[in-house]
Amino acid sequence: MAQASYSPGLEGVIATTTSISYLDTEHEQIVLRGYDLIELARTKRYTEVAYLTLYGHLPSAAELAGFEGQLREHAELPGEVYRLLDLLPRRMHVMDAQRTVLSFLAGLEDPESLKDTSVEANLRRGVRVLAQMPAVTANAYRALRGLPRVRPDPSLGFSEGFLYMLLGSRPDPDAVRVFDLTLVCYIEHEMPNSTFAARVIASTLSDLYGAVVGAAASLKGPLHGGANEAVAHMLLDILRHGGADAAEAYVVERLRRGERIMGFGHRVYMRRYDPRALLMREFVPQLAARRPEGEELVRIHQTVERVMHREKGLYPNADYPAGLIYYLLGIPIELYTPIFLVSRTAGLVAHVVEQHAHNRLFRPRVLYEGPRGLRP
Repeated sequence: MAQASYSPGLEGVIATTTSISYLDTEHEQIVLRGYDLIELARTKRYTEVAYLTLYGHLPSAAELAGFEGQLREHAELPGEVYRLLDLLPRRMHVMDAQRTVLSFLAGLEDPESLKDTSVEANLRRGVRVLAQMPAVTANAYRALRGLPRVRPDPSLGFSEGFLYMLLGSRPDPDAVRVFDLTLVCYIEHEMPNSTFAARVIASTLSDLYGAVVGAAASLKGPLHGGANEAVAHMLLDILRHGGADAAEAYVVERLRRGERIMGFGHRVYMRRYDPRALLMREFVPQLAARRPEGEELVRIHQTVERVMHREKGLYPNADYPAGLIYYLLGIPIELYTPIFLVSRTAGLVAHVVEQHAHNRLFRPRVLYEGPRGLRP
């Protein structure tokens, strides 16, 4: 048998076929079910794009109404979940709480999920999980901070209701529109680490819940979903240490020490602008007035981007503007990556459905570099 080639980090390796999404770097497009994701984000709401992601076509008015009705119907959590949240240690990360609750829901609501992994059954599960994720996320955070619960409001749409639970008060239409747009930008992105993790788990014919839990564990890492939180912390650190006038020196010094500036560069885009970042940054200036330090943070944000391009030739990825957008909207920083997971749930479900429908177990080999011929 010929020796297979080795690609560190599986860079450039084609792991599967898919009809869900594709990063077309030549044309600088993110293709989702045949559509340009950026055009979808500009013209469609998250629920419309979630329906497209799950079912493969944009919904009719009747289909959308039915889908949104299902999301409202399943949005509330069983009482057992709230009791579980009260038992979690306060020092726990919100993402750990998310995946704990997801595992709990699997046993509570679908204990025989391994018996039916058909497309229809997985889509039913997936819609229910997507519907519950906003309440899981908001109430996990609130439980860990000793705050009162906030229940889903059935009079609100998906993104408005999610933002309401995150903030504890009704958001204004402008905030809802920008927040909804970020959810669309995060909904699906071909084969990042978390999606690959979900498909590897699903390839054993494990259940949809387990695959999403595995994706959540992957997404928690700062080299993946955690980058948007790191961006917000960095911008605030610069604000505390001199503001926009000190931003250039701050970045140069960190680069000199070999430290990573989060929110820049991408394994696929390399030296190109992430189209999602290009779209989201349009909305940053209009949010600045929402916080007293907003204008200064926008200046810092712009300076860091300029210096990173000059020094390293790197452009922002989606996490760079998203981190600032969420901060300006008043969302606690610990919730940024959990929000990413809520949005990406639709994409993860679509990949699990596709994996189960056309399954082959993932079982790669290794390039062995250890000793041979040792005797005990």
